[in-house]
Amino acid sequence: MGKFTGVLLASDFDNTIVDTASSFRGGGDMPAPSARTLEALDYFMENGGAFTVATGRALASFQRLVDGVPMNVPAVLCNGAALYDFRTGEYLETNMLDREACRRAQVMLDAHPAVAVEAYHIGNVIHAVHPNDITRHHEHITHVCVTEAPSLLAVPVPLGKLMFEGEHGELETIRDWFAAQGWAGEYELIFSDPTLLEMTALGANKGAMVLRLAERLGIERAHIYCAGDESNDLSMLAVAAEGFAPANCAPAVRESGATIVSDAAHDALADIIAILDRRYQ
Repeated sequence: MGKFTGVLLASDFDNTIVDTASSFRGGGDMPAPSARTLEALDYFMENGGAFTVATGRALASFQRLVDGVPMNVPAVLCNGAALYDFRTGEYLETNMLDREACRRAQVMLDAHPAVAVEAYHIGNVIHAVHPNDITRHHEHITHVCVTEAPSLLAVPVPLGKLMFEGEHGELETIRDWFAAQGWAGEYELIFSDPTLLEMTALGANKGAMVLRLAERLGIERAHIYCAGDESNDLSMLAVAAEGFAPANCAPAVRESGATIVSDAAHDALADIIAILDRRYQ
């Protein structure tokens, strides 16, 4: 037992725990979490807190980072499409895309040949159709090579998510087209970056999966805290007793009413834990 017993803290990874934006733009290596952040996380968990990462990354691209990010409960992957226990190496819950989702998405790829898509299979394989410069930058950041496929119809299912990669205007066209077909109500379509449009099954979002994790842990909603920087984090910021955001967050996150702390390059997560330390005596 400790002062944080019964408290859940869920944080996005990229540009919240670490600053990966500069690496994405400049092609450099992704930084590791700072010593101050790691010390704060150890303190939080040693005093009874439950900490998890809630990331848009799939298993393939987050697995290599796990040893450097201490967690003591299962992680939310693929923007909430999966809950994965790294201690046992198993999925606890999933909400996946099927073959029909691939067929519909391929129509858009045929109409927008400059747009790429990464397809994240539950079996820890990432396929890419029409890979472009954004795909290659993403490979560099994640250190996970994609397997090129001629079409989404050739990609095995089920899929945790599809990630369209291209110019923002084209991605907005794809999002709006899904809505025009009457399909927007069947999927979650949200930007995790201006050049990345993520598609998951309806209900597969970070907020929903954080709540399911809290239920598994027996943690009340009044003691759930979440942190994130992009639009794909809004769902979990909304379900939290208090949502936090680094100063580098997207305008939509800032406008959501999240509590702003320092930026990802200056220990945002450590600042959040300091706030919780004062709150729980």
